[in-house]
Amino acid sequence: MAHDLVRGAAGGVLATAVMSVVMLAGSRAGLMRDQPPKRIARAFLPGHKHRPKRGEGVLGAITHFGFGAACGSLLALASGRRRVPVTLGVAYGLAIWAVSYQGWVPGLGILPPISRDRPGRPAVMAAGHVVYGTVLALAVNRLGGGPGERQGTGGGRPGE
Repeated sequence: MAHDLVRGAAGGVLATAVMSVVMLAGSRAGLMRDQPPKRIARAFLPGHKHRPKRGEGVLGAITHFGFGAACGSLLALASGRRRVPVTLGVAYGLAIWAVSYQGWVPGLGILPPISRDRPGRPAVMAAGHVVYGTVLALAVNRLGGGPGERQGTGGGRPGE
């Protein structure tokens, strides 16, 4: 169980890093004004939740990677020693996006729901979560290496 949590957390951190590149590219392309993790952190810092605050960028990055690691751990724990299909990783990433950006984030008044947001942000965030899920599945599989497994396959019999 501890091995699953660690490999999921490691996979989640890597997947979050790659996803963050997609998000930064979306910002540079003018599709998002600022990063959602920063906006979420801003809402939890003292003061008005829609005004920039000192430290929100750093706190946003730390919590984004922490959330990515926690979600990665959950997937690895649920999969056990079984290989995670990339399609499941993509669905998992999109589910995280939908639950967050159509659910709790607008529920807390931080950002509008996907259905009412400006077109650029949902497109970038959906793409970022597809990338997150893909990289997470690949990383969890690569880090599998449990008893009787070939390193890097995430499951199966030796020689498969």
